[in-house]
Amino acid sequence: VQLVESGGGLVQPGGSLRLSCVASGFTFGSYDMRWLRHSPEKGPEWVSVVDSGGSSTYYYSGSASGRFTSSRDNAKNTLYLQMNGLKPEDTAVYYCSTHINGRTYRGQGTQVTVSS
Repeated sequence: VQLVESGGGLVQPGGSLRLSCVASGFTFGSYDMRWLRHSPEKGPEWVSVVDSGGSSTYYYSGSASGRFTSSRDNAKNTLYLQMNGLKPEDTAVYYCSTHINGRTYRGQGTQVTVSS
């Protein structure tokens, strides 16, 4: 199982970023996928869960706050996180994650820094 995130960077407050997570080594379309983030100030926070078919997404309260949209393209084995209206408190390393056969897998993460 391999998960590779990309798309992070430095953005000004109010800006947008689109993160991607390319998956390999498992049947991507059979598993729910999650975004989470980790910052030194807040620790780990779950952001969203997208069901295996991409028809349903749950956003954890507090972190997404209506500004983030998660989606997936099973044909491309890719999970996305569209982030709009970014705030300094969104600064974190963002990870994608999945749970397969009792084990949790996570990518190496992509750094998002929101600063003027």
